[in-house]
Amino acid sequence: PPASPPAAAPAPPAAAGQRVVASPRAHTLAKQSGYGEISALRIVGTGPGGRIIAQDVLDYDPASAPAVAAETTAAPAAPAGAEQAAASPAAPAAPLPEPVSGDGYTDYALPPAALELASRLHSSKQNVPHYYLTIDLTMDALLDLRAQLNATTKAEEGEGISVNDLLMKAAAAAMKAVPAANASWMDSFIRVYDSVDINVVVGSGSALYSPVIRDVGRRGLKSVSDDVAAAAAAVAPGEGGEAADPSSVPGFGDVGTLTMVNLGMFGVKSCAPIIREPQACALAIGTIENRIVPNDDPDADEIYKESCMMTATLSCDHRVVDGAVGAQWLSAFKGHVENPVTLLL
Repeated sequence: PPASPPAAAPAPPAAAGQRVVASPRAHTLAKQSGYGEISALRIVGTGPGGRIIAQDVLDYDPASAPAVAAETTAAPAAPAGAEQAAASPAAPAAPLPEPVSGDGYTDYALPPAALELASRLHSSKQNVPHYYLTIDLTMDALLDLRAQLNATTKAEEGEGISVNDLLMKAAAAAMKAVPAANASWMDSFIRVYDSVDINVVVGSGSALYSPVIRDVGRRGLKSVSDDVAAAAAAVAPGEGGEAADPSSVPGFGDVGTLTMVNLGMFGVKSCAPIIREPQACALAIGTIENRIVPNDDPDADEIYKESCMMTATLSCDHRVVDGAVGAQWLSAFKGHVENPVTLLL
């Protein structure tokens, strides 16, 4: 009988700087196993197209991991003195190259962190079946509550409880009401989390970070507000204008159960954010603006009234959060925002 064709060999591990494609569960297992970021490991992906799957992480043995490509491929004879150079301590990371100008364009090099973020967002947009739900929120009661809280604590202008702090608490309360949204797709099952850990985007320009604020639902507003303020201070430029490096600050680089981005400060009305794997939802908040809306007071003489309104958009992973669950979550979120005294319970 004819010989059977050889089995397809697994794809070699990604070379340094090459994009790593892995399933959400593989990323989670790598961190839970103490390996850290999966992009730093020499894991051979056995999934389609060399994708790293959960079983690859479970089978991973650091002691027997493949060496880097530079060590396994044949190289030309090293010049004299190469052995001595190789034995010297590793040099610190080189600064980024200067921008390169061409005919009508300029090329700018990207740092490794930006390349990693781009890789993850690209992978997430490809792998996660996104859909989007948008709702308008009446903000009058929440703004009044914020003013009362800051007056009570005698907070100075620009300090104290922020609108974003209250919205984070409302999102955590909505997760408590609809826990099916506080979950992750794990390839063969869905994991629902007990704690609501929110990645909140802080910083500006090229120094954007999304540290995680832990256990928002079970903590008080002041405690949450202090953590967000500390995260913002960690990414603030130094006195000399040098860029901050918050990599050693707790919470930076960690992944929570929901990402929240507030673009209201830029006048953006709405945004449909990309979900950050393995999360199932991402919430985008728009600007607060005065709008003319129908007057719901039956005793009022005016048919319409002016009200402070805001638009919120929830991006959902349809594998985890279907349309009914997403709608229930937004309805719960709207209820807590428009009746914010519930956030104090």
